[in-house]
Amino acid sequence: MSRRLLILTDGYHDSHTAKTAINVIRYKPEDVVAVLDRQAAGKTCQEVFGLGGAIPIVSRIDEAPGTNALLIGIAPPGGKIPPPWRPIVLEAIARGLDVISGLHDFLSDDPEFVAAARQSGAKLVDVRKNDEHDVAQCRGFREGCLRIHTVANDCSLGKMVASVEVARGLNCRGVDAKFVATGQTGILIEGDGCPIDRVIADFVNGAAEKLVLANQHHEVLVIEGQGSLFHPRYSGVTFGLLHGCAPDGLILCYEMGRTTIYGMEWIPLAPLDWVRRFYEEAASIRHPCRVIGVAINGGRFSDAEVSAERDRVRKWLGLPACDVLRHGPDELVEAVLDLKRQLKK
Repeated sequence: MSRRLLILTDGYHDSHTAKTAINVIRYKPEDVVAVLDRQAAGKTCQEVFGLGGAIPIVSRIDEAPGTNALLIGIAPPGGKIPPPWRPIVLEAIARGLDVISGLHDFLSDDPEFVAAARQSGAKLVDVRKNDEHDVAQCRGFREGCLRIHTVANDCSLGKMVASVEVARGLNCRGVDAKFVATGQTGILIEGDGCPIDRVIADFVNGAAEKLVLANQHHEVLVIEGQGSLFHPRYSGVTFGLLHGCAPDGLILCYEMGRTTIYGMEWIPLAPLDWVRRFYEEAASIRHPCRVIGVAINGGRFSDAEVSAERDRVRKWLGLPACDVLRHGPDELVEAVLDLKRQLKK
């Protein structure tokens, strides 16, 4: 039975915290019955999130008939369920709805949720739960499977969106490309993947390597990035993923207007030219690699401002650059195809 989702955001509307909800609505709207948010009830997703059209926002579970699953739609720092949400989750379980969560706090570790689910027959689905336990072997990759990886100067700025859009753009060009999900939202969209940031540190590289091995029958893999080598909190998982998937090419992502590290605003962001060099050197420890293009997140700016920024970055870095949602991913798709042709020679 396909899932008919009621997405819980309840007071969280920004593109960072509510990114799970926003991107499920963006890429799987056919699965979404409604969003539960008591502050915004009566509005549409288009009015609140800027996408999703007429998908309604409701204040109660019983206002979303036909739903069979509650999706926790936020990804807050630390990954914990807000305490005021517990009664909502318990009501959903009592009504027999499956509850799906990508948070670090596992539903299945909560005695109250488990007891309620046992009584109602609802399923508790923890997207981040995994049993990865293998170290990397650094061998076995198929020659001819091109690996593209999205990286960034900070976290939570659009690596997943860039990855999805480039993979879809390649498919539209007749290329057998696969989006490889490494985070909870990407897994919800793609239906498979590995929650890299929940893997034990010694096994991160091995888990990333296994993702490549499992999918390398495709012509191109576009592997979703996590965190940033420049973020003091999340650099460890970023480095493990970078070496585990051993990319041939990188797409450098950043958000226009951001000047400091997300969640650590006293630390300034490094300039993109330094970020580019550092990623290329770090990746090439494992496998020869270079940045092939730039994905700009210009969501907070006008068309004219993003166009000017695009021209500036192209001249500064000498690379293709675009906002994949505003301009489409074609320029980055062409950069991937150029790299593919070069490596064949």
